[in-house]
Amino acid sequence: MRILITGGAGFIGSHLIDRLMNADHDVICLDNFYTGHKRNIQHWLGNPNFELIRHDITEPIRLEIDQIYHLACPASPVHYQYNPVKTVKTNVIVTLNMLGLAKRTKARNQLASPPNGGLSRKR
Repeated sequence: MRILITGGAGFIGSHLIDRLMNADHDVICLDNFYTGHKRNIQHWLGNPNFELIRHDITEPIRLEIDQIYHLACPASPVHYQYNPVKTVKTNVIVTLNMLGLAKRTKARNQLASPPNGGLSRKR
């Protein structure tokens, strides 16, 4: 199965990639490294079943996939308070992009980004 993980270089995404790679899936990690880190997925680089794409996913992307795990979101209060517009774009535009990709490819889509991360207020 060919699986796309948005935000794959983040904490949760990188652990999901580990699990999927160990289950012999083909995995595409899509990340812009705004909050994720290459070191989280570095051990998979060079594996023929793993592909890393550095991409700002507020821009559409055309891929052929079977499943999507949409984990991309600067979920930490430090990050989303620093750039709330980017957080809202990630939550809305990227979710729409991933739903469109899922519809086009007939892929299953799992949304796991915080739905209101950028809407939280500073205390």
